[in-house]
Amino acid sequence: MSVTKINIVRFASKGNSSFIDTVTAKVQDYFQSTNTSPYANGGMWRKTIIMILCYTIPYLLIISSVGANSLLLFWVFWLLMGFGIVGIGTSVMHDANHGAYSPNKKVNAFLGHMLEVIGGYSVNWKIQHNLLHHTYTNIEGLDEDIDSIVLLRLSPRQQWYWFHRYQHLYAWFFYMLMTLYWMTAKDYLQVIRYKKRDLLVKQKISLRRAIFHITWYKMFYYSYVLVLPILFSGQAWYYVLAGFVIMHFTAGFMLACIFQPAHVMPDAKFPEPIVEGNKRHIKDTWAVHELASSTNFAPRSRVLSWFIGGLNFQIEHHLFSNICHVHYRKLAPIVKQTAEEFGLPYHVKRTFLIALIEHARMLKILGKNQLA
Repeated sequence: MSVTKINIVRFASKGNSSFIDTVTAKVQDYFQSTNTSPYANGGMWRKTIIMILCYTIPYLLIISSVGANSLLLFWVFWLLMGFGIVGIGTSVMHDANHGAYSPNKKVNAFLGHMLEVIGGYSVNWKIQHNLLHHTYTNIEGLDEDIDSIVLLRLSPRQQWYWFHRYQHLYAWFFYMLMTLYWMTAKDYLQVIRYKKRDLLVKQKISLRRAIFHITWYKMFYYSYVLVLPILFSGQAWYYVLAGFVIMHFTAGFMLACIFQPAHVMPDAKFPEPIVEGNKRHIKDTWAVHELASSTNFAPRSRVLSWFIGGLNFQIEHHLFSNICHVHYRKLAPIVKQTAEEFGLPYHVKRTFLIALIEHARMLKILGKNQLA
């Protein structure tokens, strides 16, 4: 579905004494009363260094031919780089591209470009993630996070095919391909689509310039991540290529397992917009919609939360994406209590494993019927 002005969805007016106004006031009071900045703290800066090192140290060991005499060790380095991609993507560039890392826009812009270092394109990311996903979560035709390949049905509003009956079994393989597809064809196809949908305008960039940038970024990426290892690792080119695939299979699978349980869940809402004339609208306000379509998981797991950039606190992230994720753990009780006061849903799964099992159950539900 094209994203045009006629297809944009409007949300209900928040009115007076709304949930979002109340919870925002409480969150602001928390930062003021604790004299805390909503941006990155010392721990976040230390984590940033660690995440970057998780990616760069294995890479430097690869091109230094440390793994030349051990194919297993060589591939372990690539595996660790996959972990590094996840760490940089969820904990560093994610906050920066939301403007949540620092009050200094130049710092955010600099760290946001870490996405180009690991093979992506930040302009596309901001459109898909910040604009479409965060505004129109789980709304078919607007949220591209649920608009996947035809083999995967991630919304009850999408076309159903017989093979979807088995997607709860095979989806995990396609999840592994996520970043590999992203690093190759996705950015080009996306930017052309965004030009047709008039979404490049707000990013102040032309299609020609965007394609030029993507091409140069990809050339830089493949030059250092493939060409240099082929030349200097001491391993055959096909082993280097296999390592590259291992890295992206690792990153793609892990990122999908982080993202999918946050929204594609049995208790998440996938609302059908109400059509009146040439306008479409959702009966709920934006904030209430975000509560209904998002799920937290493993709130007590500090290690998981640290590694995945607080994205297990998905509700807090969607409501306050301009706040650095290191604060989500403290904000979660505030948001939950306020939601309960307003009689609103607050979805949370006790552990990461439970969340994954529930996501698999949702895949099975979506695979059975045309309308789940």
